Amino acid sequence: LTSGLDKSPGACKVRKMASLSEGELSCPVCCESIRDPIPLSCSHRVCKSCLQNIWDTKGSRECPVCKRKSSLDIPLLLSSKSPSEKAETFCRQHGKELRLFCLDDQHPVCLDCCDSERHTNHRFCTVKEIAQDYKVERQIKEEFEKLYQFLRDEEAARITALREEEQQKRQMMTEKIEKMSREIEALSDTIRAIEEEMGAEDIAFVQQSMLEKPANMGPPRIPEGYLYCKL
Repeated sequence: LTSGLDKSPGACKVRKMASLSEGELSCPVCCESIRDPIPLSCSHRVCKSCLQNIWDTKGSRECPVCKRKSSLDIPLLLSSKSPSEKAETFCRQHGKELRLFCLDDQHPVCLDCCDSERHTNHRFCTVKEIAQDYKVERQIKEEFEKLYQFLRDEEAARITALREEEQQKRQMMTEKIEKMSREIEALSDTIRAIEEEMGAEDIAFVQQSMLEKPANMGPPRIPEGYLYCKL
């Protein structure tokens, strides 16, 4: 199997990245990649099958590394896993740890997947690196959404302020128009009253003059150029 591996610098770099955490991902019992890891209270991790065999053989629940006793059975230990631990971490095809991420296929892969024809000339990075990239991308999106929400709130506040200002100006204009209308109406009433008073005085003056003039005098002579208005 080793002779068939790609010995190019890129492939060697991929295998080096994948082997960085070899000790952390190996089972202390079978010394192979952990299959269905069980986290113990002492922080050690063991394959489920290895731990089950040891516990069944010895008849006691203890860590095979530090011998620390465990008060929980395997089903309870499985239920205590975090969501990230419960996620699929092994390759369905090769049964190995998904340590790398194919940038071309956008999918986590194991070391054997990297050496397969399907991933020839593909680009890879560690799962930890891509997870960090996703975290940064998500943080940027969250900050952008906060900024966008702030701009939307600011726009809404400005529109509300403009509408209130417009309403105030309309109210002021309406009040001024109503005031002018009242003043015009009052002025019209004053003019009408003056005209009526002046008309009444003219009639009284003419009537008084008619009473005072001699009987043999004719009607008053109207000079030429005056217009005659019939009352």
